[in-house]
Amino acid sequence: MTYDNGKVIDVQAAAPVVRERRVKGNVLVLGNSGVGKSTLINAVIGDQVARTSFGTRGTTSELMVYESDAVPFRVIDSIGFEPSPIKSLKAVHAVRSWSKASAKEDGEGHRIDVIWFCVDGTAAKLFPQTIRNLSNAVAMWRSVPIITVITKSYSKPDRERNVAMVREAFAGQRVERNLRAIVPVVAQTYVLDETAFAGPEGIGDLIDATMQAMPDGMHGGAQDLMAFKLNRKRVLAQGLIGACVAAGATVGAVPLPIADSLVLSPLELAELNGLARLYGIDKDEDSRHFLDAIVQVGTAGTVAHAAISAIKAIPGINIAASALNAVVAASIIAALGEGAVAAFEQVAAGRRSIQDVGWVRHLMQDQFGDGFLGKVSDVAKASQAGDAKDMSQMIVDLVKAVFMGRGK
Repeated sequence: MTYDNGKVIDVQAAAPVVRERRVKGNVLVLGNSGVGKSTLINAVIGDQVARTSFGTRGTTSELMVYESDAVPFRVIDSIGFEPSPIKSLKAVHAVRSWSKASAKEDGEGHRIDVIWFCVDGTAAKLFPQTIRNLSNAVAMWRSVPIITVITKSYSKPDRERNVAMVREAFAGQRVERNLRAIVPVVAQTYVLDETAFAGPEGIGDLIDATMQAMPDGMHGGAQDLMAFKLNRKRVLAQGLIGACVAAGATVGAVPLPIADSLVLSPLELAELNGLARLYGIDKDEDSRHFLDAIVQVGTAGTVAHAAISAIKAIPGINIAASALNAVVAASIIAALGEGAVAAFEQVAAGRRSIQDVGWVRHLMQDQFGDGFLGKVSDVAKASQAGDAKDMSQMIVDLVKAVFMGRGK
């Protein structure tokens, strides 16, 4: 959900979608086994995709073609072309067979328009054999642009090192002339410890680079593309919020009352900073003021006092102190995350400015008002019926369902 002048708007419902009959480009995904291709495809296209079968008979174990009405390109996923040269040849043969068969059938968009070459960001070196495999794989498509996607690139120092590694590996190689962009990404939330996360990042940049590399006529409408990117960021943001909610339930269940401690502060900041990076709202001084306005309203101590008082005022409520702390902590994290996403979506869509600190402060005050207290009370009441052994997970599931509109 998002907000505009106090009104709640469903961005996904209201936003236009890419029209089904628009000519789609084809993106071929190549890379070694284990680099995270499947995770990347899920991050870009989503779980609700259709696997198509045209031109792929006999190659189902080597090639999968994915598409969705909401996505302006198909993704063709091949088996990893390392470590076995034979496996590499099978992958290349499968893609060539698909391309030729589609052309004979006059299939829509039978050619390869863009190649994603996936590289593991945790690797210390990009070996020459990998580049030679890539060169062999793309020999049929000599003029097709290549975007190197660095997966699992978790930090700024990692990204700088990864980009330098890719440039060095491509230098002087035949495929260097095809290299259009190097995009470091984190395709899903990576949990470092109880209060530290590497949130999703770079997916919007990859979508932009892919669309820019597409042939003329396949770039898509600006509105449709914006809606597509916002929808993908929303899904990735919910994954980050969900991980933070689970951490909040864990660190909140401490003997010290959550309202009197600063235990949530690092987690709140980690969540907010991760979401800000996902939406690209972390660039300058105005961004910092905008983020400060969000976190100041959602500071755990002030909000927790009101929430605990509201729960204790419920007739017949009987919940252990540790469970009470966990409910309140997880709820604060969920509300902070959902409110931040609502604000960031408005900025990303151009409806609001990051200089509008008064508006975002008002939005967050609404987020932690009576409606928040009512939701926390609902979670607390539902928690009474749970099994004490599974209390933490049950609280997490309840908070996700009540605050984020979903369960596990």
